[in-house]
Amino acid sequence: MSGPVLELLRATKTYGGVPAIDEVDFSLNPAEIHALVGENGAGKSTLTKVMAGVVTLTSGKMLVAGREVAPRTPLEARHLGIAMVFQENSLVPTMTVAQNLFLGREKFYNRQRGIYIAAQQFLQSLNFDVAPTTTVSMLGAAKKQMVEIARAVLHNAKIIIFDEPTASLTPEEKKYFFDLVFELKRREVSVIFISHALEEALQVSDRITVLRDGRHVVTDDTRTFDRTRIVQAMVGRDLSQTLYGTCKQTARRSGRRVLSVQNLRMLPIVKNTSLSVFAGQITGVFGLVGAGRTETFKVVSGILKRDMFHGGEVLLNGRRVRYRTPARSIRDGIAYVTEDRKVEGFFETMSIARNIYLGWLARLGRRRIRVAQREAEVVGETWIKRLNVRAISKDVKVVELSGGNQQKVVIAKSLVQEPDLIIFDEPTRGVDVGAIAEIHQLINRLADEGRAVVVISSYLPEVMALSDRILVARQGKIVEEFSALETNEEKIMYAAIH
Repeated sequence: MSGPVLELLRATKTYGGVPAIDEVDFSLNPAEIHALVGENGAGKSTLTKVMAGVVTLTSGKMLVAGREVAPRTPLEARHLGIAMVFQENSLVPTMTVAQNLFLGREKFYNRQRGIYIAAQQFLQSLNFDVAPTTTVSMLGAAKKQMVEIARAVLHNAKIIIFDEPTASLTPEEKKYFFDLVFELKRREVSVIFISHALEEALQVSDRITVLRDGRHVVTDDTRTFDRTRIVQAMVGRDLSQTLYGTCKQTARRSGRRVLSVQNLRMLPIVKNTSLSVFAGQITGVFGLVGAGRTETFKVVSGILKRDMFHGGEVLLNGRRVRYRTPARSIRDGIAYVTEDRKVEGFFETMSIARNIYLGWLARLGRRRIRVAQREAEVVGETWIKRLNVRAISKDVKVVELSGGNQQKVVIAKSLVQEPDLIIFDEPTRGVDVGAIAEIHQLINRLADEGRAVVVISSYLPEVMALSDRILVARQGKIVEEFSALETNEEKIMYAAIH
């Protein structure tokens, strides 16, 4: 067909009178890879959920192959040839990979062996290394994402929407994913691709659409865009100098030693690693997937337990500590901001204010057993303003917020505890460029106030932009330490690999 396979005309969706998208026009061409970008809260997810039948329009029209439609459920959208891979996986955790793949496509009589064989062959055709007999709850984030993608492809959809599909994937897995996207295009499948990684949008798409504050800003061929033009369209200003800018010109001097880790061990992941963290300084931690960065600091925070014998020692402000739960580490002034905000970061059906207040109560421990409604509102409002959390009200459920604003709530829930040591694990994963700048400013401000700050990140430009000193992890150990002023990306990557 020559015309668009999908169109939205003056699409508007309001919640409580506030528009999430406002008279947005959008078109998708046959066999096109169309990138949809914008800040968190710009309306990207709402727009695509309209296409996928999750959300219904308040006003406006949706056309598929020139015919007006109004899917009210994902099943109706699937019958129209539209499938969506959501940012937060929608798999059934108690089922196997094969059962999730064929859920909704079962025959009247099913042979379990036949389902597993078919799933194995299909996954191999996509170069996805996932065992079909594995229960989904046992999979990591990256492999869950693979199953989501495979399920969408299996449904033979003519339009597939990917919402942040690469956020949890390794570089090798990303390559497989992009190869799959190009293969879909060769099969005449149209792809809508939401990503905060602007380089990916520039790399794989044919056209790019930018949204801002729920409105359409620009749609153009990808070749007419560069990173600067996209950022300016997204936020209405130039952030090129504040996002992962040039290498640091100055580095903070280290203050007192807040944390000392000696020969820490939690086999098979953490292997006799040692490190120090100082007040008034940002310590960056870089390493490839499986290097043990997250696990090391989860042991420090009491989320994971180190080996009982020969597990090493952790000294906080010179005092030997061994936490078996996070509760005591919180009371001792350690805050850990998780990399997985959906699973570990907040209570999704609670309000913003309540989530932040629970973080404050955690610092008090058993000294406070009664929840005060008015106090919760005051604490919540204070931190909503301090971190510029964008929401209709403080009573909005956190699950209804955009990814960037959810991340701010997770950070606020930790900072309300007034910690001395703050550990940020992938602080800007799945966060838009505007929120990245705000989070980076906050991290720098915390170090300037004299706090000890740790930033764990898989994105080397982020580590270089923030850190005063950089620790490199490899195969469960810290293997190298660099001053931010005396190193470069090549040295750090070499240490992480060799």
